[in-house]
Parts: sequence; structure tokens; C-alpha cells
Amino acid sequence: MSPTAEEIVRVAAHWIDRGIRLDTRTLAAELGISRTTLFRRAGNREDLLGDTLWYMGDRTLKAAQRDWQAKYGSAVRDPDGQLRCLEVMRRYRADIAGNQGFRQFLNDEPAVAIRVLTDPQGRVQPRVMTAHVELLRRDVDDGGFVPVVSLENLSYAIVRLGEAFLYSDVLASRAPDLAAASTLLGALVEGRVTAPEPTSGL
Repeated sequence: MSPTAEEIVRVAAHWIDRGIRLDTRTLAAELGISRTTLFRRAGNREDLLGDTLWYMGDRTLKAAQRDWQAKYGSAVRDPDGQLRCLEVMRRYRADIAGNQGFRQFLNDEPAVAIRVLTDPQGRVQPRVMTAHVELLRRDVDDGGFVPVVSLENLSYAIVRLGEAFLYSDVLASRAPDLAAASTLLGALVEGRVTAPEPTSGL
């Protein structure tokens, strides 16, 4: 059976996860199809990269949601008061940052990676925005918080700020600081910042 577009994306995701450069000629050969067939079903290389990175991100986000469900059920906050959507987003960013194959892709092809990941008309960012709106809306509907701006605007701010921190090594030559990202995003969503405990002697 000739692979479907979905099957092509799954194989491409496995390649990236293992740190293998996504070469369409080699991928087509492994799948037993021509490059023309690959292009017809999955688009050009950047189209395929976009669908593949979204597939990986979507699986990561859903895993974070399942983890919350397993720990806290339908609760909108954990025992420490952390809002469900913020914890799911934090876990999502942490798991992406910890994926060595994905980090290798960023390091090997930074310009392509950032273009594919952050294009507002592309195959990744609009889907990430929509997924974040859904996370936020669920917590609003369950009485978790009251947003001060539209969920679409809030999602835009969350995703763009998250990108700035998650890809900061590529965008600004500085190490990603995911803890700072979580603090700032918490302030965006809930309108408050929890200051760390002061260090003794300061």
C-alpha cells in the first residue's frame, strides 16, 4: 500500500525525533514512492516540515493534558493553586525543549526552523494558537480565571512570548529560560506574579 499523507508525516516525525535530517529524496525512497508522489501528497519540504513539527507538538501537548488528567482529574487547579492551562503549557514547552532530535534540527537548520515554526500563515503557529485558545477556554468555562482580553489575543501573546524563550538560543543567542517564561506567562494569564522567596542576606 502506498503511504498516505498522514503516514508520511509520521515517518518524517520519527526521523526528526532521531535527529535525522529530513531529506525528501531519501524519505521517498524509504517509503517506496517517487519524490513526485511525495510532493503531491505532502507538499514541498517546508510544507512537510510544518506538518511534521505540528504533529510532534500536538502529540506533546496532548501528552501533557493526559498527565494532568491522570494526576488531578477534572480539577482546574492543582493542590498548589497552579492553573491547569498554565501547567499544561509549561510541560509542553519543557518537553519540546528536551527533545534532542528537535533541538538538533534547530541547531542544524536555524533559519528554516524559525521560518517554519513562526510563520503566521504557515502550518505550525496557527495550529498552536488554536490549541492554546482551546486550553484557555476550557479553564475559563470551568471557572478557573476571567481573562481581561479576548482569548485569541491572550493566546497570541502566550505563543509569541513562549517562542521567544523556547527558541532564544536561535533568535537571540541566549540560553532558553523556561522558568522565566512560565513566570511571565502566568502574569499574562492571571494578572499577577508570584515573587520568589528572598535570598538570605540580600
